[in-house]
Amino acid sequence: MKHVKKSVLLWYSPREMYGLVTAVQDYPSFLPWCARAELLEQHDSGVTARLHLSYLGVRHAFTTRNAHTPDASVVLELVDGPFSLLDGTWLFLPVPATEGATARACKIDFELRYTFANAALEALISPVFDRIANTFVDSFVKRAEQVYGPR
Repeated sequence: MKHVKKSVLLWYSPREMYGLVTAVQDYPSFLPWCARAELLEQHDSGVTARLHLSYLGVRHAFTTRNAHTPDASVVLELVDGPFSLLDGTWLFLPVPATEGATARACKIDFELRYTFANAALEALISPVFDRIANTFVDSFVKRAEQVYGPR
């Protein structure tokens, strides 16, 4: 099993970062490996989405069910795809502001665990997905700068 864990402090609010992570339909515009994103279902607690990976000649799709806690977290679990295990968590933790003020900064904790369904898929997809997983948080930081401006 592969395990990625990243933390970063940002001058963007939990609400701003949560908004970027939950806007799955926007992923193809800023994630170079995401060829297409489909919202399959919206439910009270989140969404079910399918991401189409296309990177360095590797093409695969996977579906996750994402549980949303507004402005606080996104928890994802595998529905289908080339994995036997895929789960992850985004936490958006407010950095305390002055009393009575809205948090203008946050700490993001991102954790992702995954295992491919078989050795052939592992050999084919793992080098690409490992790179994607390790740069995922950085991609959202760059996206925040594009959308909200540098801070």
